[in-house]
Parts: sequence; C-alpha cells; structure tokens
Amino acid sequence: MAQFLDSVPFSGIIRIRDMMYSVDRPFRLDQGDVSFDAPASVKAALQKAITDNRTHYVQTTGIPPLLDLLVEKMRTKNGLPIGGSDEVMVTNGGIHAQYIACLALLEPGDQVLIPDPAWPPTVSNILAAQAVPVPYPLYENRGWRPDMAELASLITPKTKAIVINTPCNPTGGVFTREDLDALAALVTERNLWVFSDEAYEDFLFDGREHLSIASWPGMYERTIAMYTLSKTYAITGLRLGYLAIKDPVIRDRAKKVVFCTTANVSSIGQYGAVGALEGPQDVIEEFRREIAARRDIFYEKLPKASKGLMTGAHPAGAFYAFVKIDPAWTSPLPNAPESQSWAMTEFLIKRARIGSVPGVDFGARGEGYLRFCFARDRKEIEGALESMEAAFTA
Repeated sequence: MAQFLDSVPFSGIIRIRDMMYSVDRPFRLDQGDVSFDAPASVKAALQKAITDNRTHYVQTTGIPPLLDLLVEKMRTKNGLPIGGSDEVMVTNGGIHAQYIACLALLEPGDQVLIPDPAWPPTVSNILAAQAVPVPYPLYENRGWRPDMAELASLITPKTKAIVINTPCNPTGGVFTREDLDALAALVTERNLWVFSDEAYEDFLFDGREHLSIASWPGMYERTIAMYTLSKTYAITGLRLGYLAIKDPVIRDRAKKVVFCTTANVSSIGQYGAVGALEGPQDVIEEFRREIAARRDIFYEKLPKASKGLMTGAHPAGAFYAFVKIDPAWTSPLPNAPESQSWAMTEFLIKRARIGSVPGVDFGARGEGYLRFCFARDRKEIEGALESMEAAFTA
C-alpha cells in the first residue's frame, strides 16, 4: 500500500504555494480562498465554545446540534429527502469528504468518470482508493459543460460512478437542469453512482440557479452529496465539510473512514459551524454580490493588462477565472517549462509577483489555460492586473 501511494500525485497548487512564499509582496490569485472575514455569529460561537470548555472528544460523525442543522439545510435548500441525522456526517473539509466517499464506495479497479478539467484532488482521491479515473471532456463553447452523449459513450462494465462538480472548480461551469435530467436518467439506466461536489453552491451569477442532483426522484439513493461551509462562510481554515449517504452499508464504511482518519472533526470548529448556520444568512448574498463585482472588475481589466494574451468568458459560477493563453505566446524566461500553462504561471510569479494555477494541473484539457481566483480583495485584484500589465510591457 505504501508504494502504491507513490502513484498518487500532489497537486501543482502545492508547488505554486511554496514558490509564492518566496515572493515579496505577492498577489495571491492562486489561492481558492475568499478575502472576507468570518461572520460575527461564527466568531461568537467559537469563543463561546472555548469558554464553555468544548475541547474534548465528540461524536465521530458530528455533534447533534450541527447534524440537525445540516439535515434541515439539505432538505430545504438542496431538496434532498434525507431521513435523519444518521445519514449525515461532518468531515475535515471538502477534500476529506471526497476521500471518505471514494474509500467507502470504490473497489480496486473500478472506473470513475471525472470532468476534465477537474479539481486536482479528485484524481488523487480516486487513485488513493485504487480505482481508475476516466476523464470526460468539458467544453468551453458549451459553458464548460459536457456533451452528455459523449459522457455516456465512456461508460464500460467497470464504471462505478460519475463525478460532477457544479459550479465547477476551475472553470466556473454550471450544469443545467437538462444536463442533470440526462445524467439522472443515464445513471439510473446503467446502475451507477454519482459523486456530487457542491462546494460552490452559493456562488452563481447572472440568474443561474444551483441544482442538487440528489433531489431528483430516485437519485438520493445513488448519490453521495458533498458540501463545505468553507467558501460560503469564509471559514476555509476551520476545515468543515459534510456529506450525506442514504445507503446504510456505504454509510457504515464512511463512518469507519472518518473514525480512522480524524476520530472526530474539531469540536471547537463544529460549534463555530453551528454559529454559521444559526446566524444571519444574509451574509451569503452579501458575499456573492461582492464576488460578482470582483469578477466583473477582473474581466473588464484583463484584456488591457494581458495585452490581449488571455481571453475567456465570464464564469457562471464559483469564483475562478479560467482563461485561455494565446497559443502563439512563448516565455521570455530561460529554461521555461514546455507546458505553456506552466510557463505562463512561472512568468507571472517571477516577473509580476502574481500567483495563478496552470490549467494543465486540472487535466489534459486545461493545457493552455490559467486559473485565477477573483475572490481576493479588490485592491489585490487591481494591483495584480497593474503588475501584469507592467510585466507584459517590459
């Protein structure tokens, strides 16, 4: 098993993070983190938990008040027909939820269809379960959505599940109701599972709506729905995710993985999550509106800043700009990487102090693209674009 883990890749995001620590006055558009402070209700709940000495072991799957709140949230907001809190468990962030889901469901050699481009830990978690990731293309001219007929053609007798991430990291693509109708019919016909990553459910723009496939008739039974509080409430460091599983056998396996990997998620953090869910919810829309404004600022200024070398449409969701690099561009730096997306990433770090993530880190179809996070502070976004313009002008 130890040698097998040598085949599980680290995301290039780790390498970029290390590079950025050596940069003076960096623009951290590489990090998928919002610049907002946590809501006051979260801070108060965290402080009260410490004062009340909530520093001991708690239930493995989550503290009861938090589980009850999560059940209510998923029933009312996502439309999931959850039977009770025993079907829900708190995880150490969204990445932990995905790891748990993979180990609980997959057998060695199972094939899992994943979007390309996709969040890098998706591949890693599937490989860690000794299963096989099989990419299905997302198309920029379709709003970074798949061709459902093409996706269906990739299913084999070894296929066990399909991963969807909507809104999508890194592309910002959002599945339509028609997409999910087709997917639900397909997995039902072929007796497959769905891993539904909904980390960015609260970040949609231009009238788009978030839809949870587990709310479709008969789909909750064959979906592992995964969520996180990190982005919605600006608490990425608290590491708070959660998932819902109907099947009692798969759910029991998942509980074992939770216990063996963390025993229980931080007690203090979980009480902070209670504060988030019980507190005023208007903060969610406030964050979303500001993120939308920052998106528009980034895309308005990008053509001039990049000298026309980067292009792309406004994303429908999440908070990333996934932009195409002019195919004719080559790096002026010596010993530049062969990958254009890595070459541009290194150029921007070394010449402009700007962090980004090379598109190829998200899959083969991401080559020639870069991902920038526009959830950073407005001054940081504008400063990054000014620095970019200076670098391309020099």
